[in-house]
Amino acid sequence: MTRPEPRLQRKLLAWLLGPLVVLLVLDTAAAWWNSQRFSNLAYDRALHEIGREIVLHVKADGPRLTLELSEAAAKILLLDPEDRLHYRVSAPDGRLLGGDAQLPPPRQAAPAKPRFYADEVGGEPVRMMVAQLPLDAGAGAPLVQVQVAETLNKRRRLAWEMVANVVLPQLALIVAATAVVWFGVSRGLQPLQRLRHAVSDRSHLDLSPIATHDVPGEVRPLVDEVNDLMARLGRTFDFQNRFVADAAHQLKTPVSGLKAQIEMALRETDPERVRHSLAQLYISADRLSRLVRQLLSLARNEPGALASMQLRPLDLNAFALEVSMDWVPEALKHRIDLGFEGADAPLQIDADHDRLRELINNLIDNAVRYSRSGGRVTVRVERSAGGDSAAPQGRLAISDDGPSIPVEERARIFERFHRLLGTQQDGSGLGLAIVSEIATLHGARITLEEDTDGIGNTFSVFFPLRSAA
Repeated sequence: MTRPEPRLQRKLLAWLLGPLVVLLVLDTAAAWWNSQRFSNLAYDRALHEIGREIVLHVKADGPRLTLELSEAAAKILLLDPEDRLHYRVSAPDGRLLGGDAQLPPPRQAAPAKPRFYADEVGGEPVRMMVAQLPLDAGAGAPLVQVQVAETLNKRRRLAWEMVANVVLPQLALIVAATAVVWFGVSRGLQPLQRLRHAVSDRSHLDLSPIATHDVPGEVRPLVDEVNDLMARLGRTFDFQNRFVADAAHQLKTPVSGLKAQIEMALRETDPERVRHSLAQLYISADRLSRLVRQLLSLARNEPGALASMQLRPLDLNAFALEVSMDWVPEALKHRIDLGFEGADAPLQIDADHDRLRELINNLIDNAVRYSRSGGRVTVRVERSAGGDSAAPQGRLAISDDGPSIPVEERARIFERFHRLLGTQQDGSGLGLAIVSEIATLHGARITLEEDTDGIGNTFSVFFPLRSAA
């Protein structure tokens, strides 16, 4: 597997060192411009002095002017080990008095003060000086035009030396800063590298929280969110594993029973026996279907299923009466007197209609299933103070005439697959577990106590009322 690029480290270095590099480039350009300006100022004075020295060799013979510059004097004035110098002297009428005739004439009329500009001589760049200088200091002295041109070698050398003196220390400083910043960023990002290894080296089954003691504060919220996500995933996997284990445990026996009854039916030749076997198959299939429904309901009502809840306002009084009416035929079939005692006024709660219907169905089914023949089951809805809570609550109570549940068993009656010893009724021990899960999802609490007449049990579910909320 290829190692991912340290993008964050590269970005930090780019943002920290990039501006320094840009500043270095700008400073180098400014230093080059200043060095050329100072270099020209230094050597332009020398050009002006050379021009003045040449004018001293111009002689006036009446109105006629001549340049008397010997070869030795010219060598002394124009000798330079690095650059070549050119000069040209013209009379006021434009007549050439001496010098290089190929030197280009001034681009503008020569001023009284010296003027300096860039030009070319023989295709080579030069610095040109042109001025109108008097022959002597006396008033009315004739003016001669002097041009002196010099190549740029020593000017460039001086400019580069000045730039080097300015830029090289800054470059060394930036190199040192780069090393320090690189080291600092690498050290500062080590906790992130350790965090990356802590995540990449763990097993896909390890959902334990990531240690946060060495995590930078800027990354701490992200790690907290990841830990929270892994906690939720852990709960989801626990729910799934528990459901798979429950399903495997509960479905194994009824499926095996179905197979055995089918084999017996296939071996029978007597129509009556075959009919009896088919009836038993139907009863077993009905039990299996009910068990599958309860397992799916239990999985759907896990505590992690809160996101799928659709809470809507409803009248607990009217809703409980509606569900109870659906159980009248089943109660009559078992010779059970099913009654309903409603509240004096509507009790508005927030509930998921399907889940609340399932809760009431399971409580009534449990009451009808375990009540004695000829007994009674009462569904009661009333306004209650809610026990220790000061806010009023809606109480849904289902009372039966079944065997009283011992006090020591009441704490476990809502556990999955828990059934009382000695009971002869069919059941999986999931009904009350489903009721408990649904009550928890609605923020309700469920209690179990003996019936008021001392016979049977009363299951009560307390829902928070909307007005109280």
